[in-house]
Amino acid sequence: MRSFGTGVGRALVALAVLGALGGSARAQDSVAAFYRGRTVTLVIPSSVGGGYDLYGRLVARHLGRFIPGNPTVNPANMSGAAGVVAAQYIYAAGAKDGTAIGELYPNAVMEPLLGDKGRVKYDSLRFNYIGSLNSDAFICFVRAGAEVKSFKDALTKEVVLGATGVGGPSTDYPAMYNNLLGAQFRIVNGYPGITEVGLALEKGEIDGTCGSSWSVMTTGHPDWLRDGRMRVIAQENNKASPAIAALGAPLTIEFAPTPESRAILDFVFAQSTFGRPFVMAPETPPERVAAMRAAFAAMVADKDFLAEADRLKLEIIEPMDGARLTQTIERLMATPADIVEKTRAAIVVKR
Repeated sequence: MRSFGTGVGRALVALAVLGALGGSARAQDSVAAFYRGRTVTLVIPSSVGGGYDLYGRLVARHLGRFIPGNPTVNPANMSGAAGVVAAQYIYAAGAKDGTAIGELYPNAVMEPLLGDKGRVKYDSLRFNYIGSLNSDAFICFVRAGAEVKSFKDALTKEVVLGATGVGGPSTDYPAMYNNLLGAQFRIVNGYPGITEVGLALEKGEIDGTCGSSWSVMTTGHPDWLRDGRMRVIAQENNKASPAIAALGAPLTIEFAPTPESRAILDFVFAQSTFGRPFVMAPETPPERVAAMRAAFAAMVADKDFLAEADRLKLEIIEPMDGARLTQTIERLMATPADIVEKTRAAIVVKR
């Protein structure tokens, strides 16, 4: 093979590096030119006032500073079908040019695998994942006047729970507890979000709810715990949160009677590792996806963003970049078929 002299070789390397840098700069300039003066819509899957709404609006206030061209980012609430409406909008109906971002519920990401395939019109593996703000902790809680005082009580006494609908954790989680643990939850579906569930709780129309983000207590309604109006009876994760454990709330997975039921709960709770994923449509130009991923990563490390999150008591714990989030979801979507089918059976509402 012919060998180049050292000087020539270095010159070629230098030219290659300059070419790559030039290409990168041109791509950055192209993205900036596209976004300059535009508005990006950030779709939030919940009604106004819940934890997902608070996190989504926080992102909307900061993300534009890090996107080339500094577009305006406007939040838009789109609740319905436990997050499936928002997911399907981003996948099929929303802008494909990079001016639409979706904040998804983790359950909506898993819905094509676990849910009714007739109603889900998107493929989660085709989304462009931008990143996730945090891992999340989920809880069951009841109003202070409810007859049950603990999760153990719910294994023998009926508890009326408010829920959003099939496919969401407020429905699927208590259905699992009924089917796998023998709990006595009566699930009332149809509430648009935690804001409406909270109103029903305060009126005494229902006893409690499950599959709710811990941020509901820390940020959305800090008075509920402070004033003793609500009681957390369980945490719904693979590992305990010290803050929730301090309230005397056990992990529901500890009540699993068999290794199989524990494996099903473990699989479902794995969604909490990507508590607030953000996505773009499959057809979004790759250079704009890359720019949005970089912007998201810069935002979650930014001191002003973190300072506002801290003031609002919104935890940014174990955020994920787009690449790692994609790998995590690909791994979960490749779960063996037998576990998937047993999980699908476990989340069927029977009461």
